[in-house]
Amino acid sequence: MEPFQTDAFRVFDKQWALVTAGSLDDYNTMTISWGGLGTLWSRPVATVYVKPIRYTYQFLEKNEYFTVSFFPEEYKKDLGILGSKSGRDGDKVALTGLTPKAVEHGVGFEQASATLICKKIYWQDLNPGHMPQDVIGAYYQSEAPHRMYLGEVTGILK
Repeated sequence: MEPFQTDAFRVFDKQWALVTAGSLDDYNTMTISWGGLGTLWSRPVATVYVKPIRYTYQFLEKNEYFTVSFFPEEYKKDLGILGSKSGRDGDKVALTGLTPKAVEHGVGFEQASATLICKKIYWQDLNPGHMPQDVIGAYYQSEAPHRMYLGEVTGILK
């Protein structure tokens, strides 16, 4: 696997990323600003969090793989669109300057500076009973909590 170096604390929170699941003829993508990179069970992993109300959730549930794509700063406006529009309502990628492409086990984007190909190895709903009260108040007063997906990184495309 190709080496991958990034500022793990900044890449999700400040730069954002896209999580995508499905195949080029049937996929959805969404912007994420929460995530993590690390090691679990001696495997390189990416962790993403998606609420059940998001259209992408369905694709993550029915597919064994997902991708996490990172972009240069000039695509942040496009990521903003993909985080605020739903794929249920139409082709939101067409509203951006991004070009989807088939990659091993999924979909990536021509403009991505790096795409992680991830095989789902664990998922679980976050438990509000284990969260600080201020987090519940800020994020979960009226909605179900996020589902956490851990994916073993099986490939990195640059």
